[in-house]
Formats: sequence, structure tokens, C-alpha cells
Amino acid sequence: MSRTVLVTGGNRGIGLAIARAFEKNGDRVAITHRGSGAPEGLYGVRCDITDPASVDEAFAQIEKDLGPVEILIANAGVTEDTLLLRMSEDQFEKVVDTNLKGSWRVAKRASSKMLRGKFGRMVFISSVVGLQGNAGQTNYAASKAGLVGLARSITRELGSRNITANVVAPGFVETDMTAELTDDQRKAYLETIPAKRLAQPEEIAAATVFLAGEGAGYINGAVIPVDGGLGMGH
Repeated sequence: MSRTVLVTGGNRGIGLAIARAFEKNGDRVAITHRGSGAPEGLYGVRCDITDPASVDEAFAQIEKDLGPVEILIANAGVTEDTLLLRMSEDQFEKVVDTNLKGSWRVAKRASSKMLRGKFGRMVFISSVVGLQGNAGQTNYAASKAGLVGLARSITRELGSRNITANVVAPGFVETDMTAELTDDQRKAYLETIPAKRLAQPEEIAAATVFLAGEGAGYINGAVIPVDGGLGMGH
């Protein structure tokens, strides 16, 4: 059955791989972007998830053209890395407002129609950094850890209405960002990963599609690590 899927930040990287996986699955897929436009074949809507009015307008447009959002993938995020003592208030607030509060905004907006339809799947894309921390990323780690509490609280509130809220926590993934690593940095990261390789975006997408499917209807409030064993035990 084709369902309406929204992937925030679905115009590149992990988000794009997730959007393509749902598209291949036969779903109606919308992605948000901040002005870059949508990749070929995908329905795109401009949205700034730090702006409640922009979020509401984006959802209204999707609902008009594709129908109510039944599957929400909260993927959009930013980084502003620096050490704790050097991090400004603005750097901390920008990351938390986008990664955590932005996810809360889209979840809140999607939930009303999910409740009305008595069905909903929410998947929040977190990070292994949110589970084990990382030097220079106090803002990012806090925002990604917060997604776990967000998803589990939604589970407590909406789980009886056939709505699930789960978290996927990727490790290091082959994206444009990791392509900029030096050979020494890549070697250092690989030494910490039991699988001895970085993930492909499609591997994150596969876990996300599974959690949104009928076969995962009894999985709720879970954190699924896709990190090659990097964060095991968390």
C-alpha cells in the first residue's frame, strides 16, 4: 500500500538515500530542502524546520498535493563543532534548535493527522555520537541524545493509537562530509569500528524503511544502531 512519506533534509546524503528507498518501495515521497530544490523524481517543498510557520506551510502543501503525512522521517540536521570552552551560545542554540527542536516541530505537526488516521510511523535519525558523546560536539551530541527522549515520550503518548516513534543511530557513513576526512582521520576512525569500514547511506535507509513498515508495528521507542558495532553497549 502506497503511503505518504516526508523526509526532512532529504535532498542529499543519508536523507536522499532514505527518500530513494521509500520511492523504490512505491510510496509517495516528499522531501524538505532550504532552497536547493529536490533531486530528480522527488517531490520537494521548501522548509526551514527552525521556523514553525514554515513547517506548517510545508505540511499544508504536502497534504494538499500528496495527502496527510503517514510516515515521518526526521533527518534534517546541522553541526557547529568546537570545544566546550570555545562554543558560543549561538552555536549551541543553532544546533539544538535545528536537530532537536526542529524534529519536535515536525513530529507535533504530523501527529494530529496521524491520530485522525489511526496510523503513523515516526523515525528520528540520531547518531552514535548521541549515545557515546564526542569531543568538540557537546551541542550535536546533546541534540541527538535528546531525540531518544523525544521518541520514547511520543511512544508513551501515542503508542495506543497505532503510532510508533523509533530512533536510528548511524555511525560514520560514506557521505560528502566524511569524504573530506584526511587519510589519517579516516584510519583513526576505522580503527574504532569493529566492522572496519564506514556505512553506506543505503544501509541507514534500509533500517529506516524497516521501522516504518508493517512488520515493525510492535517496535516502539527503540534505538536501532547502524554503526558497525562502534557504539555497542549503549
